Amino acid sequence: MAKYSVHQQPVETLLSWIKSGDIAIPEIQRPFVWNSTKVRDLIDSLYQGYPVGYIITWRNPDVKLKNGQLSAGKRVLIDGQQRITALTAAIVGQRVLDKNYKETTIRIAFNPIDEKFEVLNKAIEKSSEWIDNINPIVNDEVSISKAIKKYIADNPKANEDLVEERIENLKRIKTKQVGIIELDAGLDIDTVTEIFIRINQKGVVLSNADFVMSKIASDEKFGGNTMRKMIDYFCRLLVDKGFNKHILDNDSTFSQSDFYKEIKWMATSSDDLYVPDYIDMLRVAFTFKFSRGKFSDLVALLSGRNFESRSYDIEIAEESYVKLSEGLSAFVNQTNYQRFVMIIKSTGLISKKLISSQNSLNFAYALYLKLREDGMGEAESQGYVKRWLVMSMFIGRYSGSAESRIDEDIKQINEKGIVAYLTQMEQAHLGAGFWDFGIINDLETSSVNNNAYNLYLAAQVNNNTVAFLSKSMKISSLIEQRGDVHHIFPKKYLMNNGYPQKAYNQVANFVFTEQATNIKVGMLTPKDYLDKVKAQIQAGTNEISTLDSENSLKENLINNDIPSSIEEANHLAYEGFLEERRRLMSNKLKVYYESL
Repeated sequence: MAKYSVHQQPVETLLSWIKSGDIAIPEIQRPFVWNSTKVRDLIDSLYQGYPVGYIITWRNPDVKLKNGQLSAGKRVLIDGQQRITALTAAIVGQRVLDKNYKETTIRIAFNPIDEKFEVLNKAIEKSSEWIDNINPIVNDEVSISKAIKKYIADNPKANEDLVEERIENLKRIKTKQVGIIELDAGLDIDTVTEIFIRINQKGVVLSNADFVMSKIASDEKFGGNTMRKMIDYFCRLLVDKGFNKHILDNDSTFSQSDFYKEIKWMATSSDDLYVPDYIDMLRVAFTFKFSRGKFSDLVALLSGRNFESRSYDIEIAEESYVKLSEGLSAFVNQTNYQRFVMIIKSTGLISKKLISSQNSLNFAYALYLKLREDGMGEAESQGYVKRWLVMSMFIGRYSGSAESRIDEDIKQINEKGIVAYLTQMEQAHLGAGFWDFGIINDLETSSVNNNAYNLYLAAQVNNNTVAFLSKSMKISSLIEQRGDVHHIFPKKYLMNNGYPQKAYNQVANFVFTEQATNIKVGMLTPKDYLDKVKAQIQAGTNEISTLDSENSLKENLINNDIPSSIEEANHLAYEGFLEERRRLMSNKLKVYYESL
């Protein structure tokens, strides 16, 4: 089977396909990323007859309609959107969205004498030597003779024959050829991606989620284009609350839709713990509603793929759009979303810097939505979601081959139920060997971007643990305020005794403490600064620590999982101290997980 065909088409044919809907341009509501000078350069290249690269389209499969007839699939644009947007902006006069999501017009001016193109500015607009907008001439709104007469009237010294020749050349931009690579409808997504990467020399990699977004954005029949807009707008509102005004000012159709009613609450919400992008939204909605994990399956289902007959049926496409819409609505539902954020926080994961796996969050949210839809009680479902989230982070469940793992997990949960499958996962991955060896090995690191260490901090937050050598300052407050991480064995002290960075920066040597305490400890050995703390407790002062009794000191060391040997320790005891503390940290993690 031929994977693709390559042919040339004039610009005017390409634009006519777009106008007629033969090429489905995804209605991407992100800013036009090209600056105006790139639009100018594209027009100049067409004028000069230079190649402008290939447009890549992928024909949708023919779909069987309810009456048994076949409906020819549209071409979906895979690559070249910026060039097509530039052409429609400069030649057709279509407005584009700027970086502030406002509609704007790009006007390209032309100087026939110098044969130069420029983005229109005030100086050019005042100059008679420039035609201030090529659009009416190239787009047949103004005849060549009329354009020439006007230009000569404004520039009586200009050579009329030269001006006529150059304006005729300008008009011929519409006849210049653009290369089109059309990928066959029978290709699977992986093959399309491979072809795209090989053809596209810029090293751009398409994800399967990009295909989903193009697919739904080009659909008008089942409301996919509005769905796509809702995804983009929700993601933008998460990080830019002022964007709500842009929606109201510039998109009245959407602002009156049900989708807008579902997402507008985000304009006044301030939580930033779970900040999904469009891939995350699709991932959760798809996993939840379809009990699948591979985006290639979603593209096939939205195309109407019947996996049994291997044909494409309109009923399956329609049903798939309805299910995806339901999944996205559940995702953006204010109650669902805010309850899920509360679930995350209740595990002690109160800061984004403690969460290195976005897909662990995504799967946990999909699981929460599924358990609620299945009728499980709120308290029970939250317990399972918390355990699954933390378990998946412990074992790095989605750190590699995420789609396959998500696909496997949701299908197993569907088949066996969450109780049986979670128990199976715990028995397979969180047995005695994990707590006695695996997690201790994971804690032997100098990287703070480490699941084991971050979950240890979450366990401390979960226990309301007070910071090292502090009477009342909670570790949770220091994490939220970016408080100091203190070396139990001070860094400079270990450096002076020959320890390399990898050794003194071990996570088992870290505790959260107040800045004043950290500064006062300085380069003292643990024995020396703890002796000072004890002396100050006796004297009733608190120069280093705010602790006010020896019992509270002992309790503070225990709660921060610091071995009692620390009270007599110098650098010679450092390695043994690290081993002992890792065991204590592992014990805390085990108790923490079992308490969820």
